[in-house]
Amino acid sequence: MTKRTLGGTSRKRKRVSGFRVRMRSHTGRRVIKSRRKRGRERIAV
Repeated sequence: MTKRTLGGTSRKRKRVSGFRVRMRSHTGRRVIKSRRKRGRERIAV
């Protein structure tokens, strides 16, 4: 039997790389800024 592919919970995903988490720190805000500048459709998860 094959192993399951890598999975994660949506709660964990939000807590690690969600918009509000990004906005908490200076570097996170820099990430958002650069993604906006690049014209990303999705700024954060």
